[in-house]
Amino acid sequence: MKDFPISRRTFVGGAVAAGFAPAIIRPARAAGRTLKLGHLANEENSWHKASLKFAEEVKNRTNGEVEVQVFPNEQLGKETDLIKGIQLGTVDFTITGESLQNWTPYASLLATPYAIRDLDQMKTVVDGPIGEKIAAAVRDKAKLVPLTWFARGPRELTSNTPIKTPADLAGLKMRVPNVPLFVSFWTALGAKPTPMAFSEVFTALQSHVIDAQENPLALIRSASFNEVQKYTNLTDHVLSWIYLATGEHTLRKLTPDQQKALRDAAKVAQDYERELFLADEKRFRSELEKGGMTFVEVDKKAFAEKGSQAVLASLNPEVVPLYKEIVAAK
Repeated sequence: MKDFPISRRTFVGGAVAAGFAPAIIRPARAAGRTLKLGHLANEENSWHKASLKFAEEVKNRTNGEVEVQVFPNEQLGKETDLIKGIQLGTVDFTITGESLQNWTPYASLLATPYAIRDLDQMKTVVDGPIGEKIAAAVRDKAKLVPLTWFARGPRELTSNTPIKTPADLAGLKMRVPNVPLFVSFWTALGAKPTPMAFSEVFTALQSHVIDAQENPLALIRSASFNEVQKYTNLTDHVLSWIYLATGEHTLRKLTPDQQKALRDAAKVAQDYERELFLADEKRFRSELEKGGMTFVEVDKKAFAEKGSQAVLASLNPEVVPLYKEIVAAK
């Protein structure tokens, strides 16, 4: 964008986080603004609580000149609708991740099966040169501006029969997000993956349109999937991150000081969400077990080996070198 250049290296909270904060777009003169933040999680989820913290910080840091209204539970639309809304300027913020690969193949690296091993490796990746390249692609192709990122718990597979090896997946009807890489990965493992909006999953499980789904424990718990699923199979197949993002339309509405307030508020929200995330992960398993779920240990090595070729074959050749850098990162 020639008229509104965005720098590749900026600072968020004193740490390099290129791509997570734009250069100043253009001074605006209007003082009062009400902005909309929509996301898919419910009110119990740490993303929603972090969104409320972000809204509180924005209001405080702009002396009430900018207010952020938060809409959980897909109230403003499904994830892809929210992304398009930001691109059009009808929505101001959302929380999104691998669904962005519908605009740029680099976004597939946010949630590539068995690429990220732990949170330390994730931080190295996202806050370093690899993360800079991914965030730049999101800005350039999806026209979303990442303000910060949240770690996500490992994605696990829930079902009504125990799943221990890839052989147990044969013919299993399961929901996946509308992410081509996920479809290819689970197909290679023998399942029958079906892309579906998150808001439709509970009813689809209840009516046996599908028999399984995969998500982090946070969403499994907050969506009450324990009411319609018996097992959580500990596949740990994806450790990923997700962006709190805005758009250029929104940034153009704001003064330089207000844009800085967004970046500073996002950093506070990131730290707040991390505290919630770490605390929540410890209690989700216990709550799900109390809710009737049985946790199943899985042969993760077998899953990774059988799915690895599908991952490489599904990735755009352009991003394969960066994927290999992620796998090798420490």
